[in-house]
Amino acid sequence: MNYRKDRLEELIRRIVSDILLKEIKDPRIGFVTITGVELNKDFSEARIGVSILGESREVRKSMEGIRSSSGFIQKKLGKELKIRNTPRVYFYMDKSVADGVDMVGKIEAVTKADMEKHVDSDTDHEQE
Repeated sequence: MNYRKDRLEELIRRIVSDILLKEIKDPRIGFVTITGVELNKDFSEARIGVSILGESREVRKSMEGIRSSSGFIQKKLGKELKIRNTPRVYFYMDKSVADGVDMVGKIEAVTKADMEKHVDSDTDHEQE
């Protein structure tokens, strides 16, 4: 039962990624990654998570570009999918990738500070 839904979500993710990469020529859209697709129970709606790297102004512009091209994306998706009814696509900002990058940066900063502290304590012991 979930197998069909998972396959369809993955197929939608791949198709939409392809459309964004090859067919959308909107200059507002920057570096965009499709992070996931969530279909509702009757497959009538697809919530598509996007991660956009860049400054907040660039992210906002890219999101506007994606949302304004959602009709085109849905039309192309309908041609590619082999199902009776094409799901209505909705895009949302998925900040998990940006949060992950921030977390890695914080971990590296703590590790670096810990290493420096460890090196300083070793130097103090050698001087005694």
